[in-house]
Amino acid sequence: MSKSERKSVLPAEPSHGYEFGGPLGAFAASLGLPLVCYLAAFLCNDVSGCPVPSALHPRSLTLNKLKEEVGWPADGILGFASFRVVGWVLAYYLLSLVLYTVLPGQEVEGPELRSGGKLKYKFNGIALALAWYFYYRSFDVTAGNTQKRELAEGGHSGNLVYDWFIGRELNPRVELPIFGVIDIKAFCELRPGMLGYILLDLAFIAHQYKLHGYISDSILLITGFQTLYVLDAVYMEPAIMTTIDITTDGFGFMLAFGDLVWLPFIYSLQARYLAVYPVHLGIWGIIGVLIPQALGYYIFRSANNEKNRFRNNPKDPKVAHLESIKTAKGTRLLTSGWWGTARHINYLGDWVMAWSYCLPTGIAGYQVLHSSLAANNDMSPANGGFTAGAPVKTEIVQGQAKGWGMLFTYFYILYFGVLLVHREMRDEAKCSRKYGADWEEYKKKVRWRILPGVY
Repeated sequence: MSKSERKSVLPAEPSHGYEFGGPLGAFAASLGLPLVCYLAAFLCNDVSGCPVPSALHPRSLTLNKLKEEVGWPADGILGFASFRVVGWVLAYYLLSLVLYTVLPGQEVEGPELRSGGKLKYKFNGIALALAWYFYYRSFDVTAGNTQKRELAEGGHSGNLVYDWFIGRELNPRVELPIFGVIDIKAFCELRPGMLGYILLDLAFIAHQYKLHGYISDSILLITGFQTLYVLDAVYMEPAIMTTIDITTDGFGFMLAFGDLVWLPFIYSLQARYLAVYPVHLGIWGIIGVLIPQALGYYIFRSANNEKNRFRNNPKDPKVAHLESIKTAKGTRLLTSGWWGTARHINYLGDWVMAWSYCLPTGIAGYQVLHSSLAANNDMSPANGGFTAGAPVKTEIVQGQAKGWGMLFTYFYILYFGVLLVHREMRDEAKCSRKYGADWEEYKKKVRWRILPGVY
């Protein structure tokens, strides 16, 4: 490709520079996030406890002892591999693709591309390999291509690590026999990771019943809340067309890993914990958990509905009374109603809901004890087991682990808060570049970012 052709394909070099700490941050995230997933799986388990006993007594920690506590296979790391599991996972991906293709759905247009025109998307209610494949494929983008392929605004810095992480190509699509054209980023945004998240929750409910002989109110509440969240996202799927994931970010390791690995396996940590150590909330505990869920969902859904109604039809009687300012681009920014209280008020509702996913785990932490005698009264019903060929009882008690398990079960609240603040900062930078002086005027009218009176 000639230099003149390249200039016509690539957008102007982004003036906002690197995000996520640049190449060093991208490298750290690419290694660190998978490591966090493995640590969550190994250090909070149903073999020895949550956290593992050695974590409570680090001075006595040895590699061999840690291997025993995490259930490390006798044949080494290859013991974790299973062709059967790989086959079922690939079958699930294939099923997701079939349903995405054959089910009737709503066809909507995406945001305006910098090169002109809009892509069409169909909505109806591996990560590493994908990231490398689409990074390599992004170099095929040519001037004036008929597929309307573009590079992401910040994904062509010239640094391999950073571009691979953030994603070079904005809207990668592939054409498959039988299935037709598939938009990879839109497909991965909610399927199969988001739906897989609920499948894992349901699997943990089944595991709790198998292990204890009953299903606790806490795991039912968490699964119900998270199912509502996912179904809400699927029902409102066309709304992702205005999110930064679709409009700005390319499809690289960040979105591939986030959608397909981080989301289902980290977001379901609470249900995995309760599958092993059930918590019984009772009526007052249930009411206490329902309050943040109801409040958060009300803010989240009301704010998003208000924005979508105003965007689609400003004369709608439900939003016609709202005040707004007109930008030089011809669009309007709401300055009253939900969006007059804070510029990203929907993020507040999202974060309040996060508490209802974690609170049902209580003061978390447990130990798995193998003995023939009950250690104390703070235990779940024992299941039969064998140690060295001898039958034993497995008791699950809190003991010294009580409270320390919250590092796992409440991690989501901390992580999600950081995520939302970081996303809000990216949104602010994007809107400032897009609207210029109009955005500054808007900020004077709507002072707060997420939490009115605080931030």
